[in-house]
Amino acid sequence: MAAKERDKTGKKGPVHVMAYGVHVFTALGAALGFLALESAISGHIVACFGWLAVALFVDAADGPMARRLNVIETASRYDGAVLDLVVDFITYVFVPAAILLRPEIMPQPYGLIMGLIITIGSALYFADTHMKTHDWWFLGFPAVWNVVVFYIVVFLPPAWLALVIVTALTAMMFLPVVFVHPVRVKRWRPMTMAVLAIWSLAAVWSVLLAGGIYFLGLGFLRDLPEKE
Repeated sequence: MAAKERDKTGKKGPVHVMAYGVHVFTALGAALGFLALESAISGHIVACFGWLAVALFVDAADGPMARRLNVIETASRYDGAVLDLVVDFITYVFVPAAILLRPEIMPQPYGLIMGLIITIGSALYFADTHMKTHDWWFLGFPAVWNVVVFYIVVFLPPAWLALVIVTALTAMMFLPVVFVHPVRVKRWRPMTMAVLAIWSLAAVWSVLLAGGIYFLGLGFLRDLPEKE
């Protein structure tokens, strides 16, 4: 059966094409996550967070686009909610957990242990049918591990403290506490989005500054004797 026959509405034209384009735009986040993972594996942590930042923009933009074009009806072959969860797991969970495997970020086995805690807990959280409240607040810590790992990279806390933080936040995914969804929650949305924009700019500046300090510092450390 042709794809156009499987669509519930049978609609054609620009809106139909743009609706499926939104799904492609959402799927782009998976590719950005892969690029971020490649950067993490290569040790290019600043570039890794750069790709994750672009993926975050895609995640923030695709929802309003999907609702405006009513993709549930106009592009029904693909489930946008499932696609979004797949992409979010890559960019919010899997890649940040992989960053913790870098020895300059977290000594082992601490990084590995934290990665296992993050991926197992988040897999259960993403499958939770009560993940969001009726007014679109997150119920439980919303598994934004890209943010948590970002601060671990910037501040480099002791391994034991990082493990405590990761364990506590994982537990909070299953506790009756709420966190705002900055795009979907209508209450205080303008202020929330403004603060999010300011925080994003500050985060970009922080990671660039941290990267600059690292590379500058290597020049001063060059003449130190290497360990035998």
